[in-house]
Amino acid sequence: MEILNYNQRYENEVVNLWNKTLTADPITVFKFRKQALFDDNFDIDLCYIAIENDCVVGFVLATKRKFPYLERGLEPTLGWINVLFVDENYRRKGIGEALVKHAEVTLKSMGAETITLGAYSPNYFFPGVDKENYSDALNFFEEMGYQAGKESYSMSKDLHGYKMSRETLNKLFKAQEAGFSFVNFEYKYALELLEFLKDEFGGGWKRNALISMQNNTAQDCILIVLNLEGKIVGFCMRMIDGNPMRFGPFGIKGEVRNYGIGGILFDIMQLEMEKRGIYHMYFVSTDVPGRRFYERHGLKVFRTFIDYQKKI
Repeated sequence: MEILNYNQRYENEVVNLWNKTLTADPITVFKFRKQALFDDNFDIDLCYIAIENDCVVGFVLATKRKFPYLERGLEPTLGWINVLFVDENYRRKGIGEALVKHAEVTLKSMGAETITLGAYSPNYFFPGVDKENYSDALNFFEEMGYQAGKESYSMSKDLHGYKMSRETLNKLFKAQEAGFSFVNFEYKYALELLEFLKDEFGGGWKRNALISMQNNTAQDCILIVLNLEGKIVGFCMRMIDGNPMRFGPFGIKGEVRNYGIGGILFDIMQLEMEKRGIYHMYFVSTDVPGRRFYERHGLKVFRTFIDYQKKI
């Protein structure tokens, strides 16, 4: 078995092996290129393939920032292992361990002190390790010294025939009486919204809204909440990756969260999606409090991920 730096002549083999092994996350060559090879921080010195009998039997992609990411900057002590897979016919032969060690040694030489599995912004494939679909990976990484952290959840809902509940309609009426209004985004709010998102939730949220504005999809995909003075106090959007069914991000200004406007805004978004013939809603990751909120609105967990990190 030989470990080599990635070479694009192996592209189809890598993608085919990905689809053979990561069966819950099939991928196209186009998506592989866009999300991995064409990421600003892609480094061929952090991407390895395992070759056995002239065939690709394993792959690992790791990342160390070369370009600053919004207010996070270069995060110089952090590194990521974005994805790892080994042909099931070649497992338990040390191939996965060899690939991970190659990535760890290179990341450490670049200044990384902590490695996170998945959860690389903005182009992550996984927010952690899927505990049901890839349960073998939990033991593998724990044996490699990675420490388990919090759980996060992917959730979804069928929107066929969605109707706002009487309870939500009553809450909407009371919120409107209190001076709140729920409106589709218009470009007259563009600069205020970008500042609101940066100040309240960080540059990543601002980036998502900015891309939607640049692509001229913001008026269709973004909802905002205004207070009595006409200032933005809430926001939600969808389609951050081009998929109209994907919901998020979603947030309410801290000082007005006790008014219940988050639940109202979320239900309005469901109705807006149903109006457009978008009959399925999903998002990739939320925490335990978020899960409780979304379950109250009819969403169900369809994947559970565990955070993993290792000090090197």
